[in-house]
Amino acid sequence: MKALVTGSSGHLGEALMRTLAAQGHEATGLDIVPGPFTTMLGSIADPACVARGMKDMQVVFHTATLHKPHVATHSRQAFVDTNVTGTLTLLEEAARQRIEAFVCTSTTSVFGDALVPPPDAPCAWITEEVPPVPKNIYGVTKAAAEDLCQLFHRNQKLPCIVLRTSRFFPEPDDNAEARALYDDTNLKANEFLFRRVEIEDVVEAHLRAAERAPAIGFGRYIVSATTPFTVGDRADLRRDAVPVVRRHVPAFEAEYARRGWKMMPGIDRVYVNERARRDLGWRPRYDFRFAIERLKAGDDIRSPLAQAVGSKGYHEQVFDDGPYPVDAPADTGSR
Repeated sequence: MKALVTGSSGHLGEALMRTLAAQGHEATGLDIVPGPFTTMLGSIADPACVARGMKDMQVVFHTATLHKPHVATHSRQAFVDTNVTGTLTLLEEAARQRIEAFVCTSTTSVFGDALVPPPDAPCAWITEEVPPVPKNIYGVTKAAAEDLCQLFHRNQKLPCIVLRTSRFFPEPDDNAEARALYDDTNLKANEFLFRRVEIEDVVEAHLRAAERAPAIGFGRYIVSATTPFTVGDRADLRRDAVPVVRRHVPAFEAEYARRGWKMMPGIDRVYVNERARRDLGWRPRYDFRFAIERLKAGDDIRSPLAQAVGSKGYHEQVFDDGPYPVDAPADTGSR
């Protein structure tokens, strides 16, 4: 495989570059900032740069983006420039060069307000059929990028797969209350039940998507750890999650007690990866059960790939009140 990886200095981009190299594939890493696996510096919104990077490629893995942590530090126009215009520039060139597979990394953040049900309602069961309700410029621009992929498949017959990944970042949570209540690893282990995925599994989903794209044509897929829950658990999960977790993964309780960890009292949404497993032949390894087994064995719950990539952060500066600011910027001008 000859592949272009955009955002190759980021978490997922580097993980893809490492894996492609280890498997003997030829990959070009494109990013606006240097990185150990970035081989070409430039912007995805620059048509000439994109044309050079995509020359003779078979597959494009498009991971470059402005993320949720940038909402408070970057203008809305910057999000449009990168997430929408950048994606459009890549798709135009991919169609021109007849790329065999275009895999676009999206996010479960596109679901936005659909993720939080009313206070007395069961937890939200999030499948691909749930209509997105983006709640910030990040979600809006990622949803627009997804629609551009669908447009280019429909009109230019470009095979495009969109992967809506749940959280896999290693940085501390942006929620101050969550940071105060839970040890960081405790919190991340909890999230494997409903809204976290391991980066090694995310990479594998991208590789499977590249293989299946020509046959599928276009598809949107949720990429998250396999939940142990069923749709019938929704009401109980929202009301009192602990007995439900105990019923499905009884081994968790003793290990949590040994570590002094806590299970969250209620869960408001569950991401369902069934379609990705079925259509892509994706087989994620890292889930809550697997995390418990690794904890019992004294192992790190992170994959070796996650440990190799490490923590990158999203900003050059350090903030006093968290890993990044969570309030929207006061102005909307470009900067």
